[in-house]
Amino acid sequence: MHPISGRRANLLIPALLAGLSMLGPFSIDTPFPAFAHMREDFGATSAQMQWIVSGYLFAFGAMSLFHGPISDALGRKPVIMAGVGAYAVASLAAAFAPNLGFLIGCRVVQGACAGGGVVVSRTVIRDLFEGAAAQRLMSRVAMIFGLAPAIAPIIGGLLLKVGPWPGIFVFMALFGLLLVVAVAVLLPETHPVQKRTPLRLGVVLRSLGQVARHGAYQRIAAMTALAGASWFVYVGGAAILMSDLLGRKETEYWMLFVPMISGVILGSWVSGRAAGHIGGRALVAGGFLITLAGAITNVAITSATDRLPYVVIGPALMSFGASVGFPTTQLAMLDLFPANRGSAAALATFVLLTLNSLIAAVLLPVVSGSVRELALASLVLISASILVGALHLALSRRPWRTSTNPDDLAPAT
Repeated sequence: MHPISGRRANLLIPALLAGLSMLGPFSIDTPFPAFAHMREDFGATSAQMQWIVSGYLFAFGAMSLFHGPISDALGRKPVIMAGVGAYAVASLAAAFAPNLGFLIGCRVVQGACAGGGVVVSRTVIRDLFEGAAAQRLMSRVAMIFGLAPAIAPIIGGLLLKVGPWPGIFVFMALFGLLLVVAVAVLLPETHPVQKRTPLRLGVVLRSLGQVARHGAYQRIAAMTALAGASWFVYVGGAAILMSDLLGRKETEYWMLFVPMISGVILGSWVSGRAAGHIGGRALVAGGFLITLAGAITNVAITSATDRLPYVVIGPALMSFGASVGFPTTQLAMLDLFPANRGSAAALATFVLLTLNSLIAAVLLPVVSGSVRELALASLVLISASILVGALHLALSRRPWRTSTNPDDLAPAT
């Protein structure tokens, strides 16, 4: 355990790490209420506007491969500050975008830089704590992080009431600047010089290759990404669902996000409370089975009605179940590579973001004809996640465990 204790460890550090993690969903969801205004200003189609989401996600996923390994070489704090600082600059530039192409370019830069905070902050958690304490901190951060998709579109809608859509990106720039200052003042360097790896491309690529070739890591990363993607369908497709399918105004997006994010917060709370009491295998299996039950419920409801609030019951259950298992699977992946946690966190984020990018750019335009089609897509994704988990159990030579509890999650190769 890192020598940090008291109020700073229990309150300030989790709040700061959660703020850094929030950059990802916050940057996706805040502009949603302004899509209609931007589409009108730029004369764009709905498909073209979707690249405001996809461009950000593709860049985030690609660069997430490098933020972690660079932090293994240079330390966590400088990588976070540089990434979030560049994110703030790109956000400010987006506020002055003269056309859609320039705006999408700014979103690409946002995505490429935001991972400096999102990816590395997860590594900091494992640097600071071990075992059940790490799971509790990861869960606490996830609870705060879960507020981002709920409050982001609400903030976006409120900002539209007081000014034009560029004000949303000015707000994002100020948020990024605030995080940079907070990191400089509050966050200690958790990766000492003696543990750092050389900053050479060959070393970085070998580290990533070592992680990518690990069979257990592949399976844990895949099942985690698929479970998260099963309800990300409703995050990435929020504008399509709420505006096009349900005919709701931008100020009504909360009707989708509040139930889903309540599920994230509650699921993360359950995970934290279960730390040290329920084995990792049981916690992940139970959470993902709840997600499957939510997806089946979702298909049943949307086959009967396309009205709110009924169509958000299934997504809320899914976000709850996935969040119960998420902290455990994240820590399990990091624990497989104690000397290269940055690379492990980076590759896991890359897998998750790449899958979500493909969903936003490829899957959503195909399955956005009705609420039932969205529900069926979610069911397929969580079913695939559970199949990968079952394969992992079949291939593992021993039960999932950790070094602190024989029932916790630590997959075999």
